[in-house]
Amino acid sequence: LTLVQFAFYSIFGLIELQLIQDKRRRIPGKTYMIIAFLTVGTMGLSNTSLGYLNYPTQVIFKCCKLIPVMLGGVFIQGKRYNIADVSAAVCMSLGLIWFTLADSTIAPNFNLTGVILISLALCADAVIGNVQEKAMKLHNASNSEMVLYSYSIGFVYILLGLTCTSGLSPAVTFCSKNPIQTYGYAFLFSLTGYFGISFVLALIKIFGALLAVTVTTGRKAMTIVLSFMFFAKPFTFQ
Repeated sequence: LTLVQFAFYSIFGLIELQLIQDKRRRIPGKTYMIIAFLTVGTMGLSNTSLGYLNYPTQVIFKCCKLIPVMLGGVFIQGKRYNIADVSAAVCMSLGLIWFTLADSTIAPNFNLTGVILISLALCADAVIGNVQEKAMKLHNASNSEMVLYSYSIGFVYILLGLTCTSGLSPAVTFCSKNPIQTYGYAFLFSLTGYFGISFVLALIKIFGALLAVTVTTGRKAMTIVLSFMFFAKPFTFQ
């Protein structure tokens, strides 16, 4: 599914890039290779962590992404944050601690391996946002260029990984037998995801990675609410 998703993102980015006047690649290829590697890594680690953490727990961990993003901004871009920004990040971290303590008491699938995996995913994701912000502002690159090259290179990474692990052939066979449930749903999922990525990249380019993460964190809070509404899970306020 991730391979197909990256393929659709690349196609959508190429189509959008053809609609703008300047089609030149502005950001160096080496930067795109780094972004693509981190993107594949964060998605793989995040998806793997679902085998150890329930979804609301994973989303709460992602809500703590403000802290690594701030640290990345300091070390990668040399930024300085005020007391209000730091206080907001600390408050979100305290909320994360409260949730994980409750989850470790009432949910049996809370696992240290899952915590390590999602933490590594958050670190990679934080680096991605800051590298994207720095590269897009420095080279004045478009959102479609960023999506096209980062996800097309990521597609190659995933394809090589599946080929080396002999996981490509069974996946192709399964998708061929269920084209609507696989390629069809993947197309719709990727189309809506592409719009989401474009909005996030616009936020990163105009306002910075920290504000973009703040906005996406609000979206994750809504995801938690919907998850508890539609899927039965234990929860406590104690």
